[in-house]
Amino acid sequence: MARVRYGARTEAEITAARASSSKLPDIWSTGVVAVWESDPDAVAAVLPPPLGPTERPLVRANISKVDLTGYPLGAGSVAVAALHDGREGWYPLVMPMTHERALIGGREVFGEPKKLGEVTVERDGLLVRAALARHGIAFVEVRGAVDGPLPLPEPAEKLDFYFKFLPAVDGQGFDADPVLVHCTRNEKFRRLEKITGDVVLRESVYDPVADLPVRRVVELTIGEKTTDQKGRVAERVSAQALLPYIHQRYDDPRQILDEPPEGSV
Repeated sequence: MARVRYGARTEAEITAARASSSKLPDIWSTGVVAVWESDPDAVAAVLPPPLGPTERPLVRANISKVDLTGYPLGAGSVAVAALHDGREGWYPLVMPMTHERALIGGREVFGEPKKLGEVTVERDGLLVRAALARHGIAFVEVRGAVDGPLPLPEPAEKLDFYFKFLPAVDGQGFDADPVLVHCTRNEKFRRLEKITGDVVLRESVYDPVADLPVRRVVELTIGEKTTDQKGRVAERVSAQALLPYIHQRYDDPRQILDEPPEGSV
């Protein structure tokens, strides 16, 4: 009979798929990065334990177009600086992706807070506009002009923190103890330019990044880079401590709680 495509893969097919995924070529992206100082109390308020705030209350928006052959991808994130076990990194609050394929892998494997959204990176001569949008709202927008090249940074390792969990089948908490994931990325640039401009945050009940106001812009750049990533489980975390924060992952808090937290609507 004809092969049933939902049927089991052979051991040879599984081995071949693993081998091909471990030998991916460099994938380059063109992206805008904005870093700003925000309100320290607001940054601390979004960090689930055991994460804690760093000395500077920084927020970073990363807005990129990824060069995937035949499969162009828009990818973005808004993250706050965080500290865990003596290591500084970033805790993403939302990661808009333009395709389901990128969304599913990140959420299921690493616990990334990815959601389908719109990602815009436009350059017309020296003028640059980049934005992250969902539900018709561009909740982060960077506008400016290229102000000249910057020295290429040395290849560096970056650290992101994610919480991986599954809501319980009966609606009460989680199916198992959640885990804190350390995701390390090796980052390499081939072009980097400074932008002079501003960061605009717009109100959205789905992506309330506007609660992290721009006090002072620290960095605005556009560049081309390639990264790889690997993750590890750093520790199991308290389900009760994480439960008040998991609405961050969903557009509708009632997917997890009986009703939205007081004052959220």
